[in-house]
Amino acid sequence: MPLALARHILVKTQAEAEQLKQKLAKGADFGQLAKRHSLCPSKKRGGDLGEIRPGQMVRAVDQVIFKKPLHQVHGPVKTKFGFHLIEVIFRDR
Repeated sequence: MPLALARHILVKTQAEAEQLKQKLAKGADFGQLAKRHSLCPSKKRGGDLGEIRPGQMVRAVDQVIFKKPLHQVHGPVKTKFGFHLIEVIFRDR
């Protein structure tokens, strides 16, 4: 079964997610932004979600983690929790 490592930032609004994505594009540190802005408990670890297997996350996030390119910030991805910015660090097949 595939395994991935990813981190994310969860915020309430698409506008806030877009602002953070712009900061990341300009070189801001993902982990620091996650600690400062994310609503997810993973913010304590800089947004690190740990080891993830297919089906553990909500579908929209799962799709990004297992189908999108590595080492890029994807999103905002809307879920029932809010808006996510997601970076996939590692994935095996």
